Amino acid sequence: MANNETKKSRSLHEGLITAIAIGGFLILIGLVFSLNPNLTDRISDFFSNITSTTYPLDSSTSTIYLPAPIYPEAHSALYSALLQFDLGLGILQIIILALRLFYRSQTDKIAETVGNMIFWFGGAVLVSTILQVGTLQSWFEYWSALIIIVGISLIARAAVYFAKRKNQPNTNI
Repeated sequence: MANNETKKSRSLHEGLITAIAIGGFLILIGLVFSLNPNLTDRISDFFSNITSTTYPLDSSTSTIYLPAPIYPEAHSALYSALLQFDLGLGILQIIILALRLFYRSQTDKIAETVGNMIFWFGGAVLVSTILQVGTLQSWFEYWSALIIIVGISLIARAAVYFAKRKNQPNTNI
C-alpha cells in the first residue's frame, strides 16, 4: 500500500512540475513579445529575408546551397529576442531541476532537465557571441555550434545516468 501512495505522490509532483513548466513557458512567450515591440513583424521580415546561399564545402570549388538571411545584420532585434527566450528557458530549467531534485523525480526526468538546461544556456551563449555578430559567416557558425551544443546536452544527460548508477549500491553480488 505504501508503494501505491508513493506512486500517487510522485505522479502528483510530476503533474505539478509539468504545470509549472508549461505555465512558465507561456509566461516567457508573453514576456518576450511584450518586451520586444513589433516582434511578429520582425519575425515575418526575417523569414521573408531567407534565401538559398552557397557555402564552400572545402578548399576546392565544391559548394552546397543552404538557407541564410540575405542581410543577417538587419535582424539584431530578433536575435536579442531569441537571446531573451533562451535565457528565460534556461532559468526555467533551473527551477524545474530544483523541483525534480526536491521531489526526487526519476533519473530520466532529471537527466532530461539537465540536458535541456545546458541546451538553452548554450544557445544563449551562441546567440550573444556568434549570431549577434550579424555576418553570413557567423550565421553558419551559429548553426554548426548549435549542433555541438546538442551533442554536449546529450552527453550531460548520459552523465546524469552514470552518476546515478555509480551512487546506487551494487545488488548483484
